[in-house]
Amino acid sequence: MTQPSQYSSDRYAEFIQPVDEYNRDLIANVHPLDWVNPQPAALYDLVVIGAGTAGLVVAAGAAGLGLGLKVALIEKNLMGGDCLNVGCVPSKCVIRSSRVVADILDAARFGINPPQNIDIDFAAVMERMRKIRAGISHHDSAERFRNLGVDVFLGSASFIDHKAIAVNNIKLNFKKAVIATGARASDPQIAGLAEAGYLTNETVFSLTEKPKRLAVIGGGAIGCELAQAFQRLGCEVTLLHKNSHLLDREDADAAEIVQQVFLREGVNLILDCAIAQVTQTSTDKIIHYQQNGINHQIEVDEILVGAGRSPNVEGLNLETVGVNYDKRKGVIVNDYLQTTNPRIFAAGDICMNWKFTHAADAAARIVIKNTLFAPFGLGKSKLSDLVMPWVTYTDPEIAHVCLYAQEAQAQGLETEEIKIPFSSVDRAIYDGETEGFVKILHQRGSDRILGGTIVARHAGEMISEITLAIASKQGLNALSGVIHSYPTQADAIKKAADAYRKTLLTPRTQSLLKFLTKFS
Repeated sequence: MTQPSQYSSDRYAEFIQPVDEYNRDLIANVHPLDWVNPQPAALYDLVVIGAGTAGLVVAAGAAGLGLGLKVALIEKNLMGGDCLNVGCVPSKCVIRSSRVVADILDAARFGINPPQNIDIDFAAVMERMRKIRAGISHHDSAERFRNLGVDVFLGSASFIDHKAIAVNNIKLNFKKAVIATGARASDPQIAGLAEAGYLTNETVFSLTEKPKRLAVIGGGAIGCELAQAFQRLGCEVTLLHKNSHLLDREDADAAEIVQQVFLREGVNLILDCAIAQVTQTSTDKIIHYQQNGINHQIEVDEILVGAGRSPNVEGLNLETVGVNYDKRKGVIVNDYLQTTNPRIFAAGDICMNWKFTHAADAAARIVIKNTLFAPFGLGKSKLSDLVMPWVTYTDPEIAHVCLYAQEAQAQGLETEEIKIPFSSVDRAIYDGETEGFVKILHQRGSDRILGGTIVARHAGEMISEITLAIASKQGLNALSGVIHSYPTQADAIKKAADAYRKTLLTPRTQSLLKFLTKFS
């Protein structure tokens, strides 16, 4: 549904650009310009500040129980938060288009002659993204949540006291409150950058014209995902990273595979560099940096910053209600997601190191239980009990769950590692996707799985099997007994489990088996 024409483009542009039919539909769902805030209830069982993933799950979960609970949800910007508007949804749409380009360029390897020139319509790629985003935005819409029985308030929230929150001069009294205001792209504090202008994940998806030369600052997940996508879509991408390797928080073997792919695809990597300043001319933005003690500079058309996130703690008046926070780490919570004010909880990017949509969803479920169904603190759930996977959506993807070897060893655990390269997996050979592996970390002398890493084009689709095994306390013996369809790339997981079982075949075991055959 497109908003009536009496709403000016300027009002839409306050929230998102460009102002086209798809973004109008998006705004009509997640921040309707004609929205009238409801009359508040006398007392809310739960008031949630922030309608990103964590806030939406808390509000919908509490209201949807059919218990007559009074729930209010406050959002000052766009419902759906980062995930819908400037994160998972738009980025994966753009990444999908970029993978099509990569497949065409790689077609000759499969006996298909690619065209001499690939006509990449960058504007159409971005329009497709906006269309898909608008099309699914009804899931997070103000109207949908109102129909669920949630009182939706659009505006800025701040605590008045220990029992009330103000939104647009409306007072909401609460029994419990949840802070789910999320995080935003960090300002890297580089001299001259603000004056020259730069993009973040919050603005890059507003592009309609392809920047010919794009610099990406930051070699973490966001920087790498977007650097590869825009390189494939025809930009000349230079990625600058302060450390000696991309994705240096990931498994080193996994990060090395991705780095080599980037080099092969033409991404210009500048590692171990310190950016001194940014200057500009009438046509260019110039990044001045130092590498190995030598001063260098590069000229680009646009700069995309993908270097960290900052929690949205400003303006909430947290001091008034005794909620401790750190401007860098966010709201301080205990293992039950309770703040230093026992009536106020938090969930999602505002308080967690795991800044993933699925982590926010899982934390929200903990908050529902701990705020509403844990009388006298009995039966509370813990954040530390979660088994958390994550995926970096480069091509190939890197998926990981639970512990790395160094983390397990820091906990005093002795470990062993099983690594199955995809070059030994039939389906990966057929698919031409032999770069990558499955790596499973287990406790020495036991089949207990401590962690897993997968590098593959669809690693994110495979990591759940290892996650389920860890969460349900099933070991490698159990995985070895699971029948895997042939041929699939997930067969690499079974191969890893079988490799563990083979280690149990000691000379003593062989003697016992040989003895048993005599009576069979």
